[in-house]
Amino acid sequence: MTELLVTIVVVPRERFSAARQSLDSIYEHTERPFALVYVDGGSPPDVRLYLEEQAKNRSFELVQFEEYLPPNRARNAGLARVQSKYVVFMDNDVIVAPGWLNALVECAEKTGAAVVSPLTCIGQPLHRIIHCAGGEAHIATTGSQGSAQRRAHEKIYLANRAVDEVRSRLRREPTELAEFHCVLVRTEIFERIGPLDEAMLNTREHIDFSMTVSQSGGTVYFEPDSVVTYLPGPPLQWQDIHFYMLRWSDAWERSSLQHFRQKWNLTEDEFFKNRYKRLGWRRRMTLIRPWARKFSLLGKPFSIVLEQVLLRLDRPLNWWLTRRYAARSQG
Repeated sequence: MTELLVTIVVVPRERFSAARQSLDSIYEHTERPFALVYVDGGSPPDVRLYLEEQAKNRSFELVQFEEYLPPNRARNAGLARVQSKYVVFMDNDVIVAPGWLNALVECAEKTGAAVVSPLTCIGQPLHRIIHCAGGEAHIATTGSQGSAQRRAHEKIYLANRAVDEVRSRLRREPTELAEFHCVLVRTEIFERIGPLDEAMLNTREHIDFSMTVSQSGGTVYFEPDSVVTYLPGPPLQWQDIHFYMLRWSDAWERSSLQHFRQKWNLTEDEFFKNRYKRLGWRRRMTLIRPWARKFSLLGKPFSIVLEQVLLRLDRPLNWWLTRRYAARSQG
C-alpha cells in the first residue's frame, strides 16, 4: 500500500461559489492517496450542507467555524490536524489538472525542497494563462550604512503569458516565491519557523512565508509538471459579497501592510504609501465598477456618477462591517 504522504488543507480564499467545482476537481484528478482537511468559515447554508454531505461520503475531516476566517488563520487550523510528511495548502477556488500532486511530491522527494510551487494559471479556459511560474521574493538593501533602505522585492515570472507559448522554457528549478493558491510544504519546516503568521490578514502573506522559509534554510522549488488554475471573481454571487468585502477590507489590508513592514524592518517607501492610498481597490474593480456598468445603457455619464456614489458608500460600509466582525470575534 502506498504510504500516505500528503494532507491537502483547503481554505476559503475570498468567496464560496467555486467550492464545489474545486473540491470535485481534487477527487477527480488526484491519483495519489491523500488525506483532506477542509476548513470552512462562515459559508452560506447551501455550501455548508454540501460540504457536510461530501465530508460524510468521502470521509474527509471538515473543520467548521461560524465566522469568516483570514486565510492564515484557516491554514493554521488545518495544519494543526496534519500528521503527514507533506501538507498542501489550497484555496477553495482552485481547479487542479491530472497528475498535479504526483509532480509536486516527486519534486520534493528528489530535491529535498521545503516548499514546492506548481505552475499556477488563472481563469477560463483552464490551465491556459499563467498567473505564477515561480518568482523572486527577498529583501533588497540600498544606500550607505546609516542611511540604508530595506525594501521587499517581489517579481512573479511569466504572469499573463500563454502556457503554450512558454512551455519549452518551463523547467523544475529553485525559486524564491510560492503563492498560497496551491503550494506543497514539507511539514517539518514548521518546527523551525512556527505556524503561519496570523497577523498577515489579507496581503503579502505569500511573500512573508517564502522569505521566512528561505531565512530558515529551507529551499523553494518551482515544478511546471504540476498545473493548477485559480478562478478569481467576478462574477460573484450575492452570498459571496459579505465575505469578499471583509477579506479585502481597508482595515485588514492596512494592518497587514503595517505588520509586514515592521516585521521585516522595511522602509516606508512609495510602495507602502501608494498601497495606503489605494485601499479598497479590489472592491472597486470587482464589485463597484462592474455593478455600475450594468447601467451603461442609461449613458456613460450615469454609470460614472453611479460608481462615484457607490464609492462614497463603500468606505463607511466597509468600516462598519469590519468593526462588526471584530466585535463578534472578541465577544
